[in-house]
Amino acid sequence: MAATVLAAVLLAAGCSSSSGGRKSEDSGGAAAAGQASTPRMTVAVITHAEPGDTFWDLIRKGAAAAAAKDDIKLVYSSDPSAPGQANLVQNAIDQKVDGIALTAATPDALKSVVARAKAADIPVVGFNSGVDAWKKLGMLEYFGQDENIAGEAFGERLNRLGAKKALCVVQSQGQVALEARCAGLAKGFKGRTEKIYVNGTDMPSVKSTITAKLQQDSSIDQVVTLGAPFALTAVQSVKDAGSKAAVATFDLNKDLVSAVQNGSVEFAVDQQPYLQGYLAVDALWLYKNNGNYSGGGAEPVLTGPAFVTKDNAGSIAGFAAKGTR
Repeated sequence: MAATVLAAVLLAAGCSSSSGGRKSEDSGGAAAAGQASTPRMTVAVITHAEPGDTFWDLIRKGAAAAAAKDDIKLVYSSDPSAPGQANLVQNAIDQKVDGIALTAATPDALKSVVARAKAADIPVVGFNSGVDAWKKLGMLEYFGQDENIAGEAFGERLNRLGAKKALCVVQSQGQVALEARCAGLAKGFKGRTEKIYVNGTDMPSVKSTITAKLQQDSSIDQVVTLGAPFALTAVQSVKDAGSKAAVATFDLNKDLVSAVQNGSVEFAVDQQPYLQGYLAVDALWLYKNNGNYSGGGAEPVLTGPAFVTKDNAGSIAGFAAKGTR
């Protein structure tokens, strides 16, 4: 079923700089096929984005494209802390928005505020994080990647490449999606897996921490990062440490696609963040105007995993350059 849903989503796909607690309105982005003539509505998109992480630029761009098509006033805000994100959701409730699209990286911290949104008759959809918790939280739909499945598939690919010991680099401790990736990796990988935590908001620190670990343990032959910027930094760490470890990663940006093309990064797992942002916003328009919802209220709509390798990176490089992959 997951494969079928994913195939449909991939066919449907055309292929945010954010700061903690800051809000902005978006009205456009990529080209949209026509524009809705329905009454204007307001949608709040609230994420746990870390400042400076380019991954969220793609989420936001997709959300903005759907908002432009559907004549939606889009209010985007983010806070990497669980209490801060919960406060942003409450602000959206107080503003009486027509719908909320939410990443649930820390589900327990959001349970009560999502319940308050439901009590106020504001539909909430989940995306990107919280695939194991969205139904318990009472969300209407979910759009994203099953991180356990993605991690396991990642590990199986490492088996085929002959890796023996993998270092899983987690840039934000306690986020359920990141922890699930490492857990899935350990399940699918036949070699040894070690997890290390780094401060994802301080890239020089990320670099030095990975470098030190590789210098300390020469048996590590595979570095696994959980975001594109961290993979590019890990490539430098490998060089600085004089290590022979290979680097592979979750998630994309245009520089990462180039790195896969030139071989400095082995492969990447693409969860299609642009598509996640687009579908989450569009779903709220469909629900309000047509009563439509995807997955029957029981199954997530999967946007990944899709592997990007040297063999196929060229086919998506153009999409990555314009910010849709």
